[in-house]
Amino acid sequence: MSELNLTVNKTVPAPPEKVFNAWLDPEMLVKFMVPMEGAYVSDAKVDAREGGSFSFMFMDGDNQLPHSGTYQTIDRHSRLVFSWQSPFSVDGSTVSLSFTPNGDNATDVELYHEKFADEDSRNNHNSGWTSILDNLSRSF
Repeated sequence: MSELNLTVNKTVPAPPEKVFNAWLDPEMLVKFMVPMEGAYVSDAKVDAREGGSFSFMFMDGDNQLPHSGTYQTIDRHSRLVFSWQSPFSVDGSTVSLSFTPNGDNATDVELYHEKFADEDSRNNHNSGWTSILDNLSRSF
């Protein structure tokens, strides 16, 4: 296993407070945390505090894929870091998000995901995170 990582950027048409809060709101997670068309998320749970956790079930046809993590850093409206556990992740996988104001009513989001088993996994996650940030952008 190598220390592969990825970075995905997106400008979201909403202020940083709203964009940041969406990542800690189970109702919003269900709307945007979908990495591919035709899939959906159910059973989102969030304990939005450092040391708290999140979990949701990603549904792809008949496949149920549990995802979860623990919040490591919650710096309100600017930075969010959490561990990432899924059927496709490896131990120590972490996602970091930064939220930077862009004008009066937009936010530049940078998502950095580190630690993948191989390049295929990283490339699949890159596609998934790109779709998720696109969905997030359409949620406002």
